[in-house]
Amino acid sequence: MNTLDVISWFIYLTASVLFVVGLHLMNSPRTARKGNAVSAVGMAAAIVMAFVHLAVGGFTSSIAVVLLLAGIIIGAVAGVVSARRVKMTAMPQLVSVFNMVGGGAAALVALNDILAPAGVPTMVVLITAGLGILIGSVTFSGSLIAAGKLQGVKVLRRLSIPGRGIWNLIVAVLTLASFVMLCVQPGNRVIWCALTAAFALIYGLVFVIPIGGADMPVVISVLNACTGTAVAMSGLAIGNVALIVAGALVGAAGVTLSMLMAKAMNRPLLGVLAGGFGTAAPVSQDNGPEGTMREGSADDLAVQLVYASKVIFVPGFGLAQAQAQRELADLGEILKSHGVEVLYAIHPVAGRMPGHMNVLLAEANVPYEQLIDLDDINPQFPSADVALVVGANDVTNPAARRPGSAVSGMPILDVDKAQHVVVMKRGRGRGYAGIENELYFRENTQMLFGDAKASLQSVIAAVKELLA
Repeated sequence: MNTLDVISWFIYLTASVLFVVGLHLMNSPRTARKGNAVSAVGMAAAIVMAFVHLAVGGFTSSIAVVLLLAGIIIGAVAGVVSARRVKMTAMPQLVSVFNMVGGGAAALVALNDILAPAGVPTMVVLITAGLGILIGSVTFSGSLIAAGKLQGVKVLRRLSIPGRGIWNLIVAVLTLASFVMLCVQPGNRVIWCALTAAFALIYGLVFVIPIGGADMPVVISVLNACTGTAVAMSGLAIGNVALIVAGALVGAAGVTLSMLMAKAMNRPLLGVLAGGFGTAAPVSQDNGPEGTMREGSADDLAVQLVYASKVIFVPGFGLAQAQAQRELADLGEILKSHGVEVLYAIHPVAGRMPGHMNVLLAEANVPYEQLIDLDDINPQFPSADVALVVGANDVTNPAARRPGSAVSGMPILDVDKAQHVVVMKRGRGRGYAGIENELYFRENTQMLFGDAKASLQSVIAAVKELLA
């Protein structure tokens, strides 16, 4: 090991430490931006060191340099533009596209590790790089379908695979068989690499196509874990500690996040991946909750808010769809200036992914200390004068507390325990679980139908008039 190798090893190790520190800082919305910055510094250091290593060792050709620089410039521009322009409601699609790119890149690196050497690769390289090809290819095609489903591409929404269980098994066996043959017959590695990649790409399609929109965020998280694992495998193949650590962190975080999301939805993770939920929302066969929905008005809600001492806002995906986070934040500020205690109840799957709602509200300058997680906010609902639900459905359904419903056992926000509940909802449709929300039929609940943004603007106007 020469001096450059020692220096590069320490640089990569430092970058790995920065990745770990950055991930730790992302545990809290208050330090998340700093965590992103720390991780970015680590990645920048690793990229610079890779360039130095290549420059000292000598590039194979000037064309390779041009292609490398062009790829970095195009990727950097695409990343900056997409991060700035994408709406928060489309963030899961963007994450899925990034998963696709990461998985594809890991698969290509792994292919190069196996095919580039003149001699026969070692068994370690064959196994690690082969797994990189397999997992990266599955992630590439699976993430592509996931992004399309979340974007609402009609062809993908209607697409189905008859006998999907059989096809999953057949393609999985063929993929694994090709990988084993790659390790057994490295002399024919070109054909076995091609077959492993091809079957893995097909498996990614048959794996994700049957899974519906309700479970797609969980699938994205699983694919994110696959991306990290593929990167780690590629790092093992070339002996790069930065890739190993970064990939392992992403893989572990993706698995943990997937399990947390499945738990928050009261869904077994294997059940989600089997594609049995979300393909068509199950419709309850009973007559639904007793009673009728009572409609209120913006003026009624304004009176309740102005004379309340404690108000809890419950934002959901409907808030994100309406892009009404700033109106909700403005209403909160007006009430706070009037002496009302205002809190925001955050369910783990209130948006499309964990942390989605936190980022959305932080974007509207809502103070972090007002964002309260499910376990901490539930004990406070009984002391709240008003609970204002904006676009949240299944996560507020009291039916989850009793067996026999599609949401039984799901952790919910105890909205119904507040003195008064007002629900802002676009229409009378049901949530992903396909059942009526019993909250809407309670005596202490009023409905305010319409676009959340317009409704909040009307409430703000009415509150200001009362306080004038």
